[in-house]
Amino acid sequence: MTNGKIALVLGATGGVGGETARALIAHGWQVRGLTRTPRSDDGRPGDGIDWIVGDALDGEAVLRAAQGASAIVHAVNPPGYRDWEKLVMPMLDNSIAAAESVGARLALPGTIYNYDPRSVHVAAEDAPQRPNTKKGAWRVEMERAIEAACDRGMRALILRAGDFFGPRPGNSWLSQGMITPGKPVKRIMYPGARGVGHAWAYLPDVAETFALLLDRDNALPAFARYHFQGIWDADGSVMADAIRTATGNPGIRVGGFPWVLLPLIAPFNATMREMIEMRPFWQNPLALDNRALVEILGEEPHTPLVRAMATTLDALGCGGAVEKGGEIAYVRGHA
Repeated sequence: MTNGKIALVLGATGGVGGETARALIAHGWQVRGLTRTPRSDDGRPGDGIDWIVGDALDGEAVLRAAQGASAIVHAVNPPGYRDWEKLVMPMLDNSIAAAESVGARLALPGTIYNYDPRSVHVAAEDAPQRPNTKKGAWRVEMERAIEAACDRGMRALILRAGDFFGPRPGNSWLSQGMITPGKPVKRIMYPGARGVGHAWAYLPDVAETFALLLDRDNALPAFARYHFQGIWDADGSVMADAIRTATGNPGIRVGGFPWVLLPLIAPFNATMREMIEMRPFWQNPLALDNRALVEILGEEPHTPLVRAMATTLDALGCGGAVEKGGEIAYVRGHA
């Protein structure tokens, strides 16, 4: 059953965009996905996304795709996470212009990078934003541009969350730093300092939160910001234990992350340069205060961690646990 509402998702082929698109469909929305590459169903029959060929850098294409939309989800990033300084604001400006033109609410997946974890350890929505990374600075600039548009009459929703993981993770610390996709998990590399907490967010739960909030559009302020608490790993052991349980292998060893090697690779790899910049978030705890979110929703969507991890590992080709006949069966992954 549909609710008659249309959402345009930019970045629907990615992690948070794809999951949000599917959550909105489950809530009865008609979802359009803007993509540079022609496709019918993203290789996944039954996804239900209406794919439109276009580029987020093409303002006219975004505006055409947004006609009749009640929400525009801006979940797109520069290809390969390169050239943020050249591309990130033009893409956002196109989404803002489209939202203003058609009267849609603009939804942005936010991050913890707006904050400096050396000075803020528990962040409410109005905590001082003094980022110590380039990506964090751009995130703050993006939110300022959105707030300025709301001052002109646009409506927006920003949902900040910790590091993503899930079946469609995109670039994530779990899949790029802790384990090796496509192989059984035999060792976990943990990037954090011992005893330091870290915030994680399971993408389907974030997506469900977006859908629930957008369903309540009339109850939201024009410039709505919420924090998704997600999974708080207080000392670095929670995620590792979840991997062990999800794979049925309690003997998986946890080792340190090779931070000292990253500078050797960084000159040739943009992802490595970004990872180095994010090290303070692994050396200092930064949790998100979700009281405002719980106040409007009643509770934050939460998939049990082992189930979330098993789904993620299975999608990454690393094995995982599946429920079968009331029991847990373990899939070992690909050799």
